Amino acid sequence: MKRGDQMRQEQYEIDGMVCASCAQTVEKAVGQLKGVKTANVNLATEKMQVAYDERKLEPAQIVTAVEHAGYGAKLQHQLIDQQQAQKKQRQKQQMKTDLMGAILLTLPVLYLAMGSMFGWVLPNFLGGSAALGKRAIIELLLTSGVFYFGRQHWLKGFSSLLRFHPNMDSLVALGTWTAMLTSLVNTWLILFQGQSGYLYYETAAMILTLIMCGKYLEFAAKQKAVGSLNSLLNLVPPQADRLLADGTVEKIAADQIQPGDHLLVKAGLQVPTDGQILSGQTSIDESMITGESLPVTKSVGDQVIGGTQNQLGRITIQATQVGEKTVLAQIIKLVADAQATKAPIARLADQVAAYFVPAILLIAFLGGIGWLVAGASLNFALQVFVAVLVIACPCALGLATPTALMVGGGKAAENGILFKNSPALEMMSRITTIVFDKTGTLTQGDPHVAQVFTNSDRSSQELLTIAASLESGSSHPLAAAIVKAASMTNESVSEFKTYPGLGISGKIAGQQYYLGNQKLLQKQKIVADLKPKQAIGQTVVYLADERQLLGEINIVDPLRPEARQVINRLATAKIEVVLLTGDKQAVADQVAQQVGINRVFAEVLPTQKAAVIQQLQQEGHKVAMVGDGINDAPALALADVGIAIGNGTNVAIEAADVVLMHSSLNELLNAVILSRKTLLNIKENLFWAFAYNTLGIPVALGVLSLFGGPLLNPAIAGAAMSFSSVSVVLNALRLKRVKLNQLNGGLQDVKRSLSIRNEM
Repeated sequence: MKRGDQMRQEQYEIDGMVCASCAQTVEKAVGQLKGVKTANVNLATEKMQVAYDERKLEPAQIVTAVEHAGYGAKLQHQLIDQQQAQKKQRQKQQMKTDLMGAILLTLPVLYLAMGSMFGWVLPNFLGGSAALGKRAIIELLLTSGVFYFGRQHWLKGFSSLLRFHPNMDSLVALGTWTAMLTSLVNTWLILFQGQSGYLYYETAAMILTLIMCGKYLEFAAKQKAVGSLNSLLNLVPPQADRLLADGTVEKIAADQIQPGDHLLVKAGLQVPTDGQILSGQTSIDESMITGESLPVTKSVGDQVIGGTQNQLGRITIQATQVGEKTVLAQIIKLVADAQATKAPIARLADQVAAYFVPAILLIAFLGGIGWLVAGASLNFALQVFVAVLVIACPCALGLATPTALMVGGGKAAENGILFKNSPALEMMSRITTIVFDKTGTLTQGDPHVAQVFTNSDRSSQELLTIAASLESGSSHPLAAAIVKAASMTNESVSEFKTYPGLGISGKIAGQQYYLGNQKLLQKQKIVADLKPKQAIGQTVVYLADERQLLGEINIVDPLRPEARQVINRLATAKIEVVLLTGDKQAVADQVAQQVGINRVFAEVLPTQKAAVIQQLQQEGHKVAMVGDGINDAPALALADVGIAIGNGTNVAIEAADVVLMHSSLNELLNAVILSRKTLLNIKENLFWAFAYNTLGIPVALGVLSLFGGPLLNPAIAGAAMSFSSVSVVLNALRLKRVKLNQLNGGLQDVKRSLSIRNEM
């Protein structure tokens, strides 16, 4: 959040959702509150992200709105919530216990109900038609037990129905209780009227048991799908050893660590928070955070990152960043925020889900009535009614998009790619053109002075000293190269001035100097024979006084070793590559030739970079911009997808939609691969979800029986419904096995690459 902005963004944990209709109900309930800008519910993670005006609304009112809609809500105060993880584990265990109980009771119901059909041997006192009443009583008692174990489904279903927000559980509740009540009536007729009648106890028991089985498998699969984020959460040790003033050590919870605390980290343990080493020497495994495969040697004064593993020595650190300010917490926040947002492709499923359950209720009712009017038996009509109710599956629609995005985004985070939101992940798959900045993007961003040429009686060292003095306050990579090359003490500079995209000027000992490119000299009307002496591919910086050119400094910035391979792979993927730089045309052309880029925009001022992006968009391209500098920020913001190199400036990172943490262009390839695979996975999920309902509902309505085919058994319909949800989640999990390009770059400065402020 930016200071002065009254909009607040928070995440809430939502309990009790079972399908996409539930998510729609919660979104609608919160979205109607005064002051709410957006409310997005992720069915897969069971979380809601709300942006609202804090002058008009309080978190308690949001929680109340969710509760009035029939669900539970809790404001998520911290990213790392061990209690929530434990709660999920207990929920999974309870689901397993209920499922096992339901299975144990359903099996004898099936044996009693279907034994005569398959010639199974029944006990003597239950055999024959005379014992029909006894079998009915036993089936009733056993099925009642199944209803107890599956009570959460039909209780929530009827509760939602009474609130006029029916969901999948409402369909299950109506279907199973229709079968149960019909069986109860027929049981009464058998016992007290001596009549025979159809019993549907096995149908009701089987439906509930199969629904419970499907929900358990779905829950387990969803927990596996969020494993990428959980693996990050698990990097944080629950406890830390704090050194007291008297030299003793006390155990404290990780969330009690304060900045400035002295912490003891023994060999083999994880670093509890970001800090600086005060004593000791060791090797730190930073692979999970930085992608570096080899341990990094650390000694006194070096920075360590919370969640990394101390491999060898015993060290003492001073905590510098704690809680949500740590590098790991910022990564987790980006991943969690991305999972909470909705991709544009999810809108179709959301629109369908809003009307899905009411439509199914109407179809089931009309189907049953229609068959009765057509002369079918009550038994036939009831089977149709129940089968339609339980085969329809809004869950598959609701899980199709968020589950794939969650797995894809998590896979990206594990490989050093941070998508800040789901729309960026989707849009990345549609990119047709990628625009590269040169310095720090295609090049290594570590330039150095190659040669110094003088056009006056000044020595090369004098020229370097003057240039370094002028550049001493600049953060530009070329400035850093000049300052590093100058060995003499910098002179005092007055009347310093910056010319965006051209250079700088200032006075040293009363003498005016200009340092910059050819356009700066032309602007100052300094006449000189500008024939650069640099080798092709080097950048030239001119130094002049008010009268003449004093000399030129040639700077070289080596290309990234993976640059050419990445450009070739992008071309193979039918993506056009463009070079956009403020450097001279000759330098830009040479770099483009070396890496295989055909289209070049050179000598472009920072204010003009965004215009080039706009021009490409007007030509019909979906444009991604890759950059690392402050001057790239406007172009990054205007591009369809802005991509920042991880060791770039904070401004560039904040303006971008995607951050390549390891500062390797191979991650750009991986981002393209993952986004395309994720979008394909979403389309597969949506296709099968729609196809399942499109084919399943007519079969349940009895269309096949019109052509002499069988009528769908409601129990089989329930099994099919459960399988559809599980299959969508399992399909999304295939993204975990996507093969990515091998990373070869390391993160030079993790803390810099992730200094993403709270206002993002």
